Amino acid sequence: MSKSAMVSRVENDRVLVLERVFDAPRDLVFQMFKEPEHLKRWWGPRGWEVPVCTVDFRPGGVWHYCMKCVDQDQGEFFGMESWGKGVYKEIVEPDKIVYTDFFSDAEGNVNESMPSTEITLEFIDLGGKTKLVNRAEYVSAEALKSVMDMGMLQGITETWDRLEERLNEQ
Repeated sequence: MSKSAMVSRVENDRVLVLERVFDAPRDLVFQMFKEPEHLKRWWGPRGWEVPVCTVDFRPGGVWHYCMKCVDQDQGEFFGMESWGKGVYKEIVEPDKIVYTDFFSDAEGNVNESMPSTEITLEFIDLGGKTKLVNRAEYVSAEALKSVMDMGMLQGITETWDRLEERLNEQ
């Protein structure tokens, strides 16, 4: 099965838009973002695992997770933990998920020194395939640049590659 390329663009200096077509039905792609059993198997870049993942999938609910680097080849990142927290704002199954994404600690306290992001995920039915559109709105152009400089685009590309592999296993 051939991999579909991710397309990325920046709008208004602070909105990163990512698009990719997955060879899977929309309901299944949506489930991948809804259920912790799925998220644990594909969320995060290669070499990272998700040992903790709790999801309260409703508006106002919280998704709290830990990504841990388990790949010794990643040098200084090996053993590192990165905690994240998403707060759901809107859910329209199977069309759309809107949430605010924060860096957090193990207790779910938000890291105020890191930029939060407004994420809108759209799941577009292409008759057996699904176009996923991820709009990430940052508070400023500087905030977007800071996460891009951290290698976020490569991380998302690897994450979506892992999502595709997970879909292929279903």
